[in-house]
Amino acid sequence: MIWEVVRIALRGLRANKLRSALTTLGIIIGVSAVILLTALGNGIQTGFNEQFGSLNTQITITPSEGGVPGGGRARDLTETDLEALLRDAPDIATAIPIVGGAALLQREGDQYRTRVTGTTADYFPITNRELTAGRSFNDQEVRTNAKVVVLGPNPVNELFGGNPANALNQEIRIGRAVFRVIGVAEATGQQDDVAIMPVGAARSYLTGGDDELDTIIVRARSAEAVTPATEQITEILSERHNIRDPAKRDFDVQALQQQIQEATQFLSFLTLFTGAVAGISLVVGSIGVANIMLVTVTERTREIGIRKAIGARPRVILLQFLLESVFLSGLGGLVGIALGVGLAVTGAIVLPQLIPDFPAPAVDPFSIVLAFTISLIIGLIAGGYPAHRASRLRPIEALRYQ
Repeated sequence: MIWEVVRIALRGLRANKLRSALTTLGIIIGVSAVILLTALGNGIQTGFNEQFGSLNTQITITPSEGGVPGGGRARDLTETDLEALLRDAPDIATAIPIVGGAALLQREGDQYRTRVTGTTADYFPITNRELTAGRSFNDQEVRTNAKVVVLGPNPVNELFGGNPANALNQEIRIGRAVFRVIGVAEATGQQDDVAIMPVGAARSYLTGGDDELDTIIVRARSAEAVTPATEQITEILSERHNIRDPAKRDFDVQALQQQIQEATQFLSFLTLFTGAVAGISLVVGSIGVANIMLVTVTERTREIGIRKAIGARPRVILLQFLLESVFLSGLGGLVGIALGVGLAVTGAIVLPQLIPDFPAPAVDPFSIVLAFTISLIIGLIAGGYPAHRASRLRPIEALRYQ
């Protein structure tokens, strides 16, 4: 009997092919939108984790701005502070000094003022900074205060026409000293206007000073070690700077882990929100299914009366119209899955070529299962009332219907 009901339901759908196709359109759009938008959100989140995940263990130490509350001028961070942290903090893997300033870069009559960063060879792995050309300076060049520099994208654009290859091994004047360009840093959108050089060279030729530091950047041994490393840094520096009152600390310790976690949570919420917005079209599609099923029941009232008059039970009528509704939404779900996955795969190929560094969409299998399951549930709910109405029609009233 069940196969006969299925056959009748399919025949009813085939009898109105255009109407059935238009009815499933809302489900198709809804399912494909959920899959595509979720894939875009996952791609953005994955790209963010790949770019900033390695900074999960980074801790930044800076002097307090504006002096110490209730006290005098904030005490400078020094090289000896850095050495004490490396020596006495077991949860610190490595740490680097940062000295900074501004300088005028000159080459063949062209000039460009940029920010100068003096540091060590560990700067690039700790900050996860990549190079588009050349190399970074090594420990030997740091020890000898070698006049070598890694330029950011902006100085390269201004002085070398934006071609990193043209900048390599060229000499440029920075302040009053001549430096050799050994590398070009990758664009990040935040620290592109910079010239990075050995810390001793920066002090000797540009910024001056003895062992004062503008910033200390620390890498903890693991993400789990960030909290204990932060506590150790605070304790060591407080002792070295003779600070007893936490409110009067002359330094700030900031772990990037919290900001990264907050950004990750925001991206997860954004992905969920966009998926929910796309799900609204599924609700609209369900209204379309319910509307068409009500119309179908009305049009086939006499057919229902004849079938009941010859012995069809109410549950058979109920099952027939319920199956038609589920077939409509299920078919729309399958087509929507194919369309959504196809668009996501196409986007993963095309978008990175059209928009450099744009994260490729990543299809989530769970979103496929969820969207298809929801489409079937919509079929059951949207077809429930019309099917129930059809099953409750009295044969004599149905046969009289014009």
